[in-house]
Amino acid sequence: MKKIDVTTKATVFDNVSQLSTEDAFLIQKAIEARQKAYAPYSKFNVGAAVLLDNGQVVLGNNQESAAYPSGMCAERVAIWKAGSEYPNMKVLKIAITAASENSTVDKPVGPCGACRQTLSEYEINQKQPIEILFTGEVGQIVKTESLLSLLPFSFDSSYL
Repeated sequence: MKKIDVTTKATVFDNVSQLSTEDAFLIQKAIEARQKAYAPYSKFNVGAAVLLDNGQVVLGNNQESAAYPSGMCAERVAIWKAGSEYPNMKVLKIAITAASENSTVDKPVGPCGACRQTLSEYEINQKQPIEILFTGEVGQIVKTESLLSLLPFSFDSSYL
């Protein structure tokens, strides 16, 4: 038997003012997307902004349904929109932000497991890391250099 340690690296910023201009812009775009979310059941609004290598920014937000929880997360809305509108462009970064109508979200909210799996496929296929920035409504911002750092032992098409 052999045990291994799995580690990840992230940079934590205290607030948006500590980010690069590009990262702060992307967070702002994710906030704009979040403000248009359709989340009448969970009251938990999420926005995502995807930066492509052609400079385009594609937005997505969570979309819920009366058959809750059969909605869709902001990250997958944004990445699939980017994939359908710009199929040959690489994804450079994704910013994610969340807010609740019930309480202040004051800690970073990372992508759920399903979104991590979906985003990892884009990173693996493009053979280039995707930076991930995530935050709540207020407070710290976490930045990772690669989506795969959030999903060790990932499952991909090589297993099929």
